[in-house]
Order: sequence, then structure tokens, then C-alpha cells
Amino acid sequence: MTDTPRIDLTDVDLFVAGKHTEAFTWLRDHEPVYRNESAGGGAFWALTTYDDVLWAYKEHGTFGSARGAILGGSYRSEDDTAGNRMLVAADLPRHRLLKQVIHPALAASVVTRVTEQVSVLLDAAVDRMRVEGGADVATDVATELPAGALMVVMGIDHTQAHHLIGLTRRMVGFRDELFVDTGGDQKLRLAWLQAEIFEFFADLLAQRRTNSGDDLLSVLSRARLNGHALSEEDIFFNCMNVAVGGNETSSYTACLGLEALLSHPEQHERLRRSPGLLPTAVEEILRWASVNAYVQRVVKHDIERRGILLRAGDSVTLWNVSANRDEAQFPDAHAFDITRSPNRHLAYGAGIHRCLGAPVAQTELLLFFDRLSTLNGRVELAGDVRRLRSNFILGTTSLPVEIR
Repeated sequence: MTDTPRIDLTDVDLFVAGKHTEAFTWLRDHEPVYRNESAGGGAFWALTTYDDVLWAYKEHGTFGSARGAILGGSYRSEDDTAGNRMLVAADLPRHRLLKQVIHPALAASVVTRVTEQVSVLLDAAVDRMRVEGGADVATDVATELPAGALMVVMGIDHTQAHHLIGLTRRMVGFRDELFVDTGGDQKLRLAWLQAEIFEFFADLLAQRRTNSGDDLLSVLSRARLNGHALSEEDIFFNCMNVAVGGNETSSYTACLGLEALLSHPEQHERLRRSPGLLPTAVEEILRWASVNAYVQRVVKHDIERRGILLRAGDSVTLWNVSANRDEAQFPDAHAFDITRSPNRHLAYGAGIHRCLGAPVAQTELLLFFDRLSTLNGRVELAGDVRRLRSNFILGTTSLPVEIR
């Protein structure tokens, strides 16, 4: 980096090339509260240190979520149509009411059933991997994590689960030619992709109207907020919230975690010899991967941080991926250490918006790395790793490996 680098955090290539780590190190050291002037127009503030990101998460009275968690397609400050309708984009008191409604569909008993379903799918995927001598983990193995969760949480079958994963993956990858035609207007493309997801849920909701169960759609269709039923759009928004959050984070974290282990053979061997280290290894993988790179907030009233005035209406981004590499919080932060403790990472967010599905994701990751440990032989990369074209979700779209 130069002494005065021009950093644009909307530049997807910065993340695909892996240069964001260096950029964030510079920002934490020199401009921790950074005014990002986007090449696409518009501007927003970026918080990059652990202390600042955690502070903003907890100050939910100052930093609102109703503008939406992700920067707009043009990176201008435009409110999200899901504002105060979808859990991730809702402020109190609406947020609390929605969380109370959704929580039963992700309760401890549901996590137990998810564990059982994901175990079955992973066993089959790892068996295929063993027989074939390898696999593309990103497409053939890791996607079984969200598939198993969706089957239980949404009450759908395996084929439907993978169809829904494909739909959400296209929406999150709306700038990636692997998933969509990237020509034309981004906002229209996003609207079309969201409509496809809503159509999927509309068909399911029609079935649940006559055959209700304990799945998320059924729970939301019966819910009352202040005595009023949720609209169909509100049901679809919150199902999409759960699906996108679950589909993208666990599978992509699994891929980045496996890649980290393969890139740090001494850590991989340590885990193989001491499987009791798996829980702390998963926490380090979550910190290291930081798949959900940032969340957006909007300033509700003027406030100062580090001598910089953040004005009401300003867009502020909380960069988890930077906070989780902050040397002030994590000694030797750029080292991958499966024994790191304490490890208070922000991969799941913090405060009232801490990921409601964290227990499900934690279970999926523990199962994934436990199952891979049963393979006889050494897992090695067998080709190029491909990154998702996104600055929001740091995903891996291809991770070919072989067993030697």
C-alpha cells in the first residue's frame, strides 16, 4: 500500500483478489472511521476496528437497520423495501416482535433435528468423495449443510432445498457471471431474483395454509404481531432472511475453513491428532473466514466517533472482516491458530442483531469438519479456487480437492 491509498470498499476485485486484508490493516492504523467515496457514486462511512464495530452493533438506538443490511446496487443511500419488515432490517420494537415469532423455528429441538438431517447428507457426500477420490467441496459437499437445515426449518425435501439454495445463491451472487447474466441494470436484476425466491415461498405457503406444521412458513403464517397477521410479503421477506443467512454463511465458511487448514498443514495435522480441538478450531475458522464481510446501518442522530461527526441519515458499514483481524483484539491476528482462546469474533454479529441461526451454523460446521476427519488419506487441493464476486459475502464457488 502507498502512504495515501485510495481504497474503494465497493470494488469487488479488491475482495476477489484477497487484497482487502491489506487494505483494512491500513485503514485500522490510519483511518479507522473511513469515508468511502465509491466509484459508482455515493458515499458511506466504514468502521474497521473491533472496538468501533462492536460499539456500533450495541448502539442500536443510534445505528438503525431499516435501510437494509447490504449497500444498494448503486451504493447510494436508498432505503430497503424490506425495512422494518425483515428481521435483519428491522429496528426495535418491531425487531423484538419478529424475533419472538421466528425463534421457535430455530429452537434447540430444531437444532437437534437439523443435526440428524445434516449428518445423513454429509455421510453420503463424504462417502461419494471417498469412492471418487475427491470432489469439488464447494458444490458437492458444503452445500449439504444448508440443504439439511432447510429441509428441517422450511419443511421441504432435498430437491426443493437445493433449488432454494440455487435461488439465494443467484441473488447473493448478482454480480457474478457464474450465477447470472451480469449485463443490464443491477437493481432490475436483483428485483427479478428476489421475485423468483418469493414465488418459491408463495407455492409453499399455499400448501401450508391447508397443511400447517412446525416449519418456519407455518409458524409465520399463524403469527400475530400486536394482534395483526403478517402480510404474505412480510412472511416471504423473513423466510428469505433465514434462507439467505443460512445458505451462504455455513457452506462458504466450511470452504474457507477447509482451505485455511490445507494452507496451514501444521494446524491441519494438529487437528487430526487432537480432535478435541474441533470446537476451538471452528471458532478460529469463523473468525478467519468472516464470510459476512459487513452490515450496513443508518445514523439516527448526529454522533461523534474518534473526532469525526457522523450525521443523521449517513450510511455506516460495520466491517466484521476487518474487526476480526484487529491486532488490538486478537494477538497475532493474521495467524491461523486453531487453539486461539479467547476468541470473541464478530462473525455472527453482536447485540440484538446477533445471528439467530448461529446455533444451527455452529452445529453444521462441527459436523462438516468432524466428517472430513474420517477420510483415510490426506486431502489436498486439486485445482484453482474460485471466489464469489461479492464484497458482502466472501464465498468460494469452487474448491476442488483430491484424497491421497
